[in-house]
Amino acid sequence: MREFTIDSIVPFGVYTWRVLDIKDNMALIITENIIEQQSYNNYAGDVTWAECSLRKYLNGEFLSRFNEAERSKIVPVWNKNQDNQWYASRGGEDTYDYIFLLSIEEAVCKYFSDSSKYLNSRRPKQLYWFQFKDENNARRAARLDGYLWWWWLRSPGRDNRRAVYIHGDGNIGIQGNGTYRYNSKNIHPTGNNCGGVRPALWLRLDM
Repeated sequence: MREFTIDSIVPFGVYTWRVLDIKDNMALIITENIIEQQSYNNYAGDVTWAECSLRKYLNGEFLSRFNEAERSKIVPVWNKNQDNQWYASRGGEDTYDYIFLLSIEEAVCKYFSDSSKYLNSRRPKQLYWFQFKDENNARRAARLDGYLWWWWLRSPGRDNRRAVYIHGDGNIGIQGNGTYRYNSKNIHPTGNNCGGVRPALWLRLDM
């Protein structure tokens, strides 16, 4: 396997990925682009990452798109699912995932440079958006079919009927979008207004 470095772009399966982290002969990778649109959940009501339809899809149908040799390189991991820092909505149980979405903490504090000072110091009138002028917003922005679009994180929004997302400009909608049949006047040129999906996984490098 080719040499991996943080921020390098690498192929795996039929997708192109960005390397976010390397440790213990493993690399954390995320798709460079939004690869599709999905609802976070297929039914109405409170839900966490542990229970949602998108997690089942990623660790089922999506995982099966990789061949046997590729699947043998994907390392399942335990993911922490913390409560929302601003609204205290519950993150739910920790999960054992082959494929997953990033959390708020990973998107803000770890893998797109460190903006933790904004996450942990909400201003009095700052209700919905993480930080408009965060210098790291551009690093989080992603495209679907060439157009900037919003994409899901696994963390809960202001309640458990919403999940946090990355806006098209890279800002974080910490209040979240609706997990089921999200309604918006903004529609992607695909004709779909569902959230974008950027799967992440840990890839074994010593095989």
